[in-house]
Amino acid sequence: MTLLSRRNLLKAGAIAVPAAVLAPGTAARAAKPIPGVEMSGIAPASLAGFDNVVKKFVLDRRITAAQLAIMKSGKIVLARGYRYNDFSRALPTVSPTSLFRIASLSKNITSAAIMRLVQDGKLSLSAKVTQLLGLTPLDTRMGQVTVLRLMQHLGGWDRDVSKDQLWLDHTISAALDVPLPISHADIIKYATARRLDFDPGAKMVYSNYGYLLLGRVIEKVSGMSYESYIKTKLLQPLGITRMRLGRSLRSEAVAGEVAYESQYTNKSVVDTSGTVVPYQYGGFNMPNQDANGGWLASAVDLVRWTLAFDKPGTVLTSASIAKLFAKPEIGVNQYGSWYGGGWWVRQVTGHLNTWHDGSMPGTFSYLARLQNGFSYAVVFNRREETGSLDFDTIDDDMNKVSVSSWPTTDLTSRYF
Repeated sequence: MTLLSRRNLLKAGAIAVPAAVLAPGTAARAAKPIPGVEMSGIAPASLAGFDNVVKKFVLDRRITAAQLAIMKSGKIVLARGYRYNDFSRALPTVSPTSLFRIASLSKNITSAAIMRLVQDGKLSLSAKVTQLLGLTPLDTRMGQVTVLRLMQHLGGWDRDVSKDQLWLDHTISAALDVPLPISHADIIKYATARRLDFDPGAKMVYSNYGYLLLGRVIEKVSGMSYESYIKTKLLQPLGITRMRLGRSLRSEAVAGEVAYESQYTNKSVVDTSGTVVPYQYGGFNMPNQDANGGWLASAVDLVRWTLAFDKPGTVLTSASIAKLFAKPEIGVNQYGSWYGGGWWVRQVTGHLNTWHDGSMPGTFSYLARLQNGFSYAVVFNRREETGSLDFDTIDDDMNKVSVSSWPTTDLTSRYF
């Protein structure tokens, strides 16, 4: 059998497991299955370029669970699940509604919740976080940390200097003399007793801890749990019912959630056993990640979620959306982009492109809202690790696809 060249492979439009072919009159015998990519869902012929990008991405990296969903002008026009299968183990089918950890795509959900509280007159973006949460910090500069500065990663924490507080469970447990698993309150107590790494508002440095604090602000101001507020005020108006916060262990997986893969291990952070566990299952604390990286979603849920920003009045008003995407006090970066509330933002002709990725052991995700009403989400059940191909190329690969005509069929009713 001749192997297809990359060009002919893309023309073929599929990378699947072929059936065995027997010569006429030959007795049937078991043929060794050929590894490949199995798909579910719908990919219209006019969007085969996007479908082929993800199929090749999955094949090259042997990813056992992935999804792609595309929205155009408010309609879901492609929804697919993908699974690399080498027949070495039994693997479940990945459907367009299978749930994945989405990691830092959770940040734009949290920022939208903050803006909803502002919109409803319950919160100000200039409110001081120390006052809202009743904190007495060691570093008085913490008094300059506002809600808006947390949303834009201007709070004063630099994980390259003082490390990421969301991933210091053993350190915090020992420092506070509290047992594992540690809580949000433990993380806040630890961080508040230490100095900031720079003056708030001086520069943008990505901070998971800042979003942990935003989650606690949402709870304090709304009087609801973080998850309940998001579901009630943001997701229900859009008809999104599958999304929920994830848990740490494989035994705690919800119905339809994929299995996550990583080559790394870590000492358990969910108990005091000291057991070395797969990093993705107990090597970090999912409940503590809630507001910065704790949500589960499918790709169709994620593109449906973008309507919160594309259909003003459903969740947020036009004014709230504009504030969410506004340039920060430090201006734009050297690439002409900036970090708004939970989104990277760039001005293009007549439109703001917004995007974000998410990454943690066992997860890589990407969500983009681009010009001409085009949005897409891709999610995978593992991320780039030592020895694997780059995962950050997915957006470049998707951006190279051209579409001559968009399908008119709306798949939304199949999933919502």
